[in-house]
Amino acid sequence: MPSGLRGRPPCRRDRRDRRDRRDTAYGMLGPMTEHPVTEGQASTVDDLSGLADLTAAEASAFLTSVTEVASGSSPDTALPLLTLALSQVLVAGARLGAVEDVVPEERFEPDATDDDADPLRTGLANVFAGIDDYVYVIDPITSSERADGSITNDVVDVAVALSHGLKHYATGRKLEALWWWQFSYLSDWGDRALTSLRALQSILAHLRLDADDETVGEAEFDALHP
Repeated sequence: MPSGLRGRPPCRRDRRDRRDRRDTAYGMLGPMTEHPVTEGQASTVDDLSGLADLTAAEASAFLTSVTEVASGSSPDTALPLLTLALSQVLVAGARLGAVEDVVPEERFEPDATDDDADPLRTGLANVFAGIDDYVYVIDPITSSERADGSITNDVVDVAVALSHGLKHYATGRKLEALWWWQFSYLSDWGDRALTSLRALQSILAHLRLDADDETVGEAEFDALHP
């Protein structure tokens, strides 16, 4: 799968609006600063570089798994494989959410052209035809309002965000990539991954646990009378 997917807003953006939003919604993660990491903060840079390497590996693993699912080559394992992939990438997201705000060196985000996400979207839609739609609570903290969701669209959103960061990472802009992954996790793909994972877990539970009484009775009889 290509490392980038089309679907993000124009790349070269002023970060001030994003910083304002993060100061308001995510102040518990530590105050934002207008000063980028300097050479005098070498240990911090090294720590963030290691985190960027780890996140890049986890993002790549997620994209590989999603591509395999979308190919339709193993329909019997599509549900558990995607459930596992989302669970693992959410660990990466939780790690990003646990550290203080990453502040990139440049005020504007350098260009990172994304690739076309339509083939991935089409493949996933085919795999999850008939079970793709679900209902979720938009914000369980502030409202009980519900909305319709789509596993396919959610997974594509996550893939787009992760691959966009990989574009920066591939050009050596590790801090830029880490900033993007962290911000987009808190503002977008973390929520999409969580809601789609909840839907997938529900589907798996129904498939494994739902059975009519006659089927259960026959299974119990066969088990007791081999």
